[in-house]
Amino acid sequence: MFNMLALLQDTAGITGDVGAGLAVIGAAGVVIGAGLGIGRIGGQMADAMARQPEAADQIQTGSIILAALIEGAALFALVIAGFIK
Repeated sequence: MFNMLALLQDTAGITGDVGAGLAVIGAAGVVIGAGLGIGRIGGQMADAMARQPEAADQIQTGSIILAALIEGAALFALVIAGFIK
């Protein structure tokens, strides 16, 4: 059985405390989540523009704004994860 506490204790031995291990895990989750979200936006944008080429400008503008919001939230989460000690 996978024991998360044992993993965190091993990580704590390397970095100094459990909070730092949690920060590393949190930062990894943020990066993976943001990458998946922006990739999904890009794929859905291409699909929508292929279905309705006349609305490509509006779709592209909305997708760029949404991707920027995801990047901002990811940056904020990385900063917060960096403060965990």
